[in-house]
Amino acid sequence: MSLLLENINKIVILTPEEEQLILAQVEVKHYKAKSMLLKAEEVSRNTYFVQRGVVRSFTINDQIIEHVLHFACEGWWIGDMYSYIAEKPGNLFIEVLEDAEIICLSKETHQLLYQKIPKLERFFRILAENSLVAHQERLIDNLSLTAEERFEKFCSKYPTLIKRVPQKQIASFIGVTPEFFSKMKAKLLKK
Repeated sequence: MSLLLENINKIVILTPEEEQLILAQVEVKHYKAKSMLLKAEEVSRNTYFVQRGVVRSFTINDQIIEHVLHFACEGWWIGDMYSYIAEKPGNLFIEVLEDAEIICLSKETHQLLYQKIPKLERFFRILAENSLVAHQERLIDNLSLTAEERFEKFCSKYPTLIKRVPQKQIASFIGVTPEFFSKMKAKLLKK
């Protein structure tokens, strides 16, 4: 669980006692690839920190087409924040793509840690701010960049995911069909 503590200590410095308190409160689970952490219409009771593996969040539209919203690999957080915060059924599916070790942080534990370690509120505020900035940037990219530019940006921003995530999910993330993605990728490789 040192990856979790490293992640937190990048933003706020924990004392050894605070680290031990966190480790005593969080739950580590192991999941096989294709496991579902959350399904749409369920209330999200946890937010997740990926210790090992890759996870994705996605929605499915009326035409049964998946839209990937987010990937998370080692050292990243993922969750359905609307459902988690509002305590209402959400719209996201969260799926494990590779065998994974994941730290599950329940809302109750989250609140308890805020009370016992107030600096964690600062950590999670900064995490939320960074997430908001990333989502805004992605929205602007989807509106203003070509598919090729979005793919190139994905490759430069997430180089480790290219070989770990199925191509059809990368296509979904950048907002194109798998067929278009294959043609676009072949065209880019010829350059």
